[in-house]
Amino acid sequence: MAEYRFLTTWLLEADRERVWQAIFEYERWPEWWPGVVATEHLEDGNEAGIGQLGRYVWRSRLPYEVAFEVRTTRVERPHLLEGRASGDLAGTGRWRLWSEDRTTAVTYEWNVRTTKSWMNAVAPFARRIFEVNHDWVMRSGGEGLARHLEARLIAMD
Repeated sequence: MAEYRFLTTWLLEADRERVWQAIFEYERWPEWWPGVVATEHLEDGNEAGIGQLGRYVWRSRLPYEVAFEVRTTRVERPHLLEGRASGDLAGTGRWRLWSEDRTTAVTYEWNVRTTKSWMNAVAPFARRIFEVNHDWVMRSGGEGLARHLEARLIAMD
């Protein structure tokens, strides 16, 4: 299996609570995040959201979809949200939010491996394409979130 480690940063001129809420409400991502084809709430978690299970279907510039489920493993509102993915991608994702005044910094760590045999077979020569594809999806998410919150996207990496 091919392994990938991604780190994305969004810097938004927006209140952290509003940013947190938009990220936490993953069922609404298709409304503002280009590339998110569908989300589905499969299971509830506890009152904090730990244990909830959601299904995500993504499509980017490349002509294929990636589908996986994420079980929420950690919630520290409004600072940290963590989950474990399984499906076409398997691994962990971690959202972290910091704020000062009305500026919120968001980082997303996505440490996954591909489970589809064709993705693993082409990984030696397509790795860079998959990485650029991921970057496009995350850039689109930062821009979409800024539009959704009617906020300014100050920086993105």
